[in-house]
Amino acid sequence: MNENSCSYHNEKELKDGQVERVSPGYPPSHDKENHVLPTFRGIPISELKNHSILQALTTEANGWEPGVVSTEVLRAQEEWEAVDNIQPETGSWATLEQSGQTISFSEALQHFQTVDLSSFKKKIQPTIRRTGLTALRHLLFGPPKLHQGLHEERDLVLTIAQCGLDSQDPVHCRILQTIYKKLTGSKIDCALHGDHWEDLGFQGANPATDLRGAGFLALLHLLYLVMDSKTLLMAQEIFRLSRHRTQQFPFCLMSVNITRIAIQALREDCLTRECNRQQKVIPVVNSFYAATFLRLAHVWRTQQKTISDSGFVLKDLEVLAKKSPRRLLKTLEIYLDRVSKGQASFWGAPKCYGPQAPHSKELTFTGVCDLPLHATEGTRPI
Repeated sequence: MNENSCSYHNEKELKDGQVERVSPGYPPSHDKENHVLPTFRGIPISELKNHSILQALTTEANGWEPGVVSTEVLRAQEEWEAVDNIQPETGSWATLEQSGQTISFSEALQHFQTVDLSSFKKKIQPTIRRTGLTALRHLLFGPPKLHQGLHEERDLVLTIAQCGLDSQDPVHCRILQTIYKKLTGSKIDCALHGDHWEDLGFQGANPATDLRGAGFLALLHLLYLVMDSKTLLMAQEIFRLSRHRTQQFPFCLMSVNITRIAIQALREDCLTRECNRQQKVIPVVNSFYAATFLRLAHVWRTQQKTISDSGFVLKDLEVLAKKSPRRLLKTLEIYLDRVSKGQASFWGAPKCYGPQAPHSKELTFTGVCDLPLHATEGTRPI
């Protein structure tokens, strides 16, 4: 039985001159139900939407209305009507209709500006507490205080860093999907949990577990990196470096550590002078994050670093970034200018990329927060 066989009827003339509508191959209407049910039982529920069987059996169709509707027909109709209302299973995206839509950085930021973050804001420490000679030295020789009008923007950055990943929030899901698609070039959605996140450089199948110390700000920074045409090229180049056969490193986890450095630099007033100069906080923090990531990639590539060097590289990078933020920002500016002119990366392209160089699950990544206190001894300058 096919759809066409249900879409038209032949007319049969009766002795009294009336016309009765019957389907080809079917007996008269009083026996239709018994013949049709065995036929549509073999059709998957997901396909019934494309057929008019249930409509013909349960509603008035072409002048015919069944006298009695069986329980099997009603059950099938209920299942058919529920096809569009199936809720995602645990571990899937919160809203299937929105999960496939990419999201811009400004739209994501606006989301955090409008939702209630009061419970997270209570946990932030906007500045580092200094006492004794440290406080006096900072007062006399340290950077100027952040302008009063920028406090709210600074606090928003630190508040987002307190937020976690919520799989039930459609905006959170769209941010993750956008990051995945931009880095991989994929056109289709991916699952919330799975090995594909390890391919991007998370430690496990669930990205939420790697955001400690940086919160959702780490994902916003990645979104910022991939949604600008200039920094997207940089992100893709660093991502390729992270998949080098011998110099591989977990891309997203490294990015989380750099976000941690940016948070500490903001709290320690290392970015205050630049924020006051630009009268902005979020763009300065974003650029500082990108510049620090660029510096790490340069060191990693030119000094032939491997995953065993990760802790030392990050610790040295943190010292340099806090000491010379303006220098890093200027380097990023030069790089982006070259990209806009179509010039190649100034650190040179790695020579031995493999088509697929997945991260070994046996490798141990050391982040800034995991580095032992004595790890700074014998570190090499960056």
